[in-house]
Amino acid sequence: MKKGAVSWVLLMSLGIAYVVSGDFSGWNFGIAHGGWLGMVIAFVVMGAMYLFMVLGLAEMSSAMPTAGAGYGFARRAMGRVGGALTGFAILIEYTICPAAISTFIASYVQALNLLPGVPAEAIIAFFFIVFVGIHLLGAGEALKIVFGITAIAMVALVAFFVGMAPHFEAANLFDIAPTAGNSVWLPFGFEGVLAALPFGVWLFLAIEGVPLAAEESANPKRDLPRGILGAIGVLMLTGALVVVLTAGGAGALFAGEAGAPLVDALNEVGEGSLAVFVNYVGLAGLVASFFSTVFSGSRQAFALSRAGYLPKFLSITGSRKTPYIALLVLGSIGFILAAFVGHGDILLNMAVFAACVSYAMMNLSHIILRKKEPNMERGFVAPGGVVLTGISFALSLVAIVSTFVVDSFAAGCTLVVMVVLMAYFFLYSRKHLVGNAPEEEFAALQAAESELK
Repeated sequence: MKKGAVSWVLLMSLGIAYVVSGDFSGWNFGIAHGGWLGMVIAFVVMGAMYLFMVLGLAEMSSAMPTAGAGYGFARRAMGRVGGALTGFAILIEYTICPAAISTFIASYVQALNLLPGVPAEAIIAFFFIVFVGIHLLGAGEALKIVFGITAIAMVALVAFFVGMAPHFEAANLFDIAPTAGNSVWLPFGFEGVLAALPFGVWLFLAIEGVPLAAEESANPKRDLPRGILGAIGVLMLTGALVVVLTAGGAGALFAGEAGAPLVDALNEVGEGSLAVFVNYVGLAGLVASFFSTVFSGSRQAFALSRAGYLPKFLSITGSRKTPYIALLVLGSIGFILAAFVGHGDILLNMAVFAACVSYAMMNLSHIILRKKEPNMERGFVAPGGVVLTGISFALSLVAIVSTFVVDSFAAGCTLVVMVVLMAYFFLYSRKHLVGNAPEEEFAALQAAESELK
């Protein structure tokens, strides 16, 4: 990896870019499952899970700045099995995320009639080819492009907030007729709130990928905590505003069924010209998240391959110091998933399941490392300590259950893939791990220190 290619500002931009597509599409289906208040509860609960988790991640990444990030933390805290499970879960998440986002991009492009007559599969293939190609140029170049795209997406969000605010009416938030035995506040009851949780996750999903750029950071002990905490602060604000203003302006019933919620809501309240602007500029938000999750998937594959958990060829880097084979392989898998599954909401639930498995493991890693290695040198110490990461751990387990409530088949398919990868680990790769990989060296150092004590 190319050291010094990324500043804390670019890291914050990367964190926002991972997630910003969630503001433009996908989250609103949570209203259809749980009603507006159910979606708000999901947003608050999942927002707390993410906030508490990233505090722990900021601490661990300042102490162990490697491209393996969450997998590396779990490797040191829980050994090779824990590291493998965490790393594979993160890899699955970052392979499926670009696939899901590419389907939303294709829908936006078709809605704008930018490529009339061109099938969705061809649009998806175009974006994978172009943006994987840009990533092959180098990390610094790629993340500067992400910074620009993310800035454009933020302009679209601000335009939406300004345009929708005058149309807000509190009564619009509760216009969904309740099912039998439930109230207008929670029209689908507690089960609806549980079903809304994965869509609350979508408003934060993938921010945990910021530490994956650790080896390309100029000063990881300082930059990683700044980048990830700055990013989640921005995302909590934008997420809250889209949830309130979309339903408050156009109505919760309308918002829960909208294919492009921000654009459709603006059209619904008579802001047609602004809707066109947000439609075009908002495409940048989807592109930003697509672009950044492609980046992180390749870095996770690189780290796992370098340490021997995956085939060695995935960690080969070219003259631009990028893992080009990992980029090409994961890009191909992502395209195949998007083309054959075709439904972004199904892919979304699959990604959320894998992500929440990794969240449980990363929170547990922070708790274990605080107990096992209290004197580890940390550039940042998470306020609240293991109490907050303990709460995040419990919430991540609830979120895992919620993915089966939404779509048990999709969550089950992801679980099968995870089992297959773990079988590969137990049958082959655990016997071929690379001792001088950074994540393995961290673990070996800890073991040596324990022996000395």
